[in-house]
Amino acid sequence: MVTAGGWLFLPDPEATELAGERLAPELRPGDLLLLEGPLGAGKTTLIRGLVRGLGGDPGEVCSPTFILRETYAVAGPGGIRRVHHLDLYRLRGKKQSPWHELGLEELLDDPAAVTAVEWPDDLPPSGLAPRVLHLRLRWQGEGRELETQWETVACPSSSA
Repeated sequence: MVTAGGWLFLPDPEATELAGERLAPELRPGDLLLLEGPLGAGKTTLIRGLVRGLGGDPGEVCSPTFILRETYAVAGPGGIRRVHHLDLYRLRGKKQSPWHELGLEELLDDPAAVTAVEWPDDLPPSGLAPRVLHLRLRWQGEGRELETQWETVACPSSSA
């Protein structure tokens, strides 16, 4: 099932960070966040706000473009204790699947974390996690717009 939240205008980086902070209460351990948008649109700024909203230090958040992966300690609701932050920009278009090298499957299995991926273009279209939040940013005039869209995968029930 997919639910859309529409486009939200964000006039400046502060509003973008605040939008991330306000997303925090909606998250659960195991959630996967896929951030899309052009360079400089505010993907890392949104993660900074998310980390703040989950009780972490937003000053620790930086774009992991060159190191590919960062983990931030948080004290969020529902037992969220970590945010795994990946930036796949440098791996776009590679012939082999980059998420295996980065341990994405292990990160998604972390029972006390949410995982945020910037530049998820080469990831499989679905099936990575039971709950996926698509976050799309685009330029709009002097600011940017954010669209949020949840995708949930029903877990098959076991029959006895």
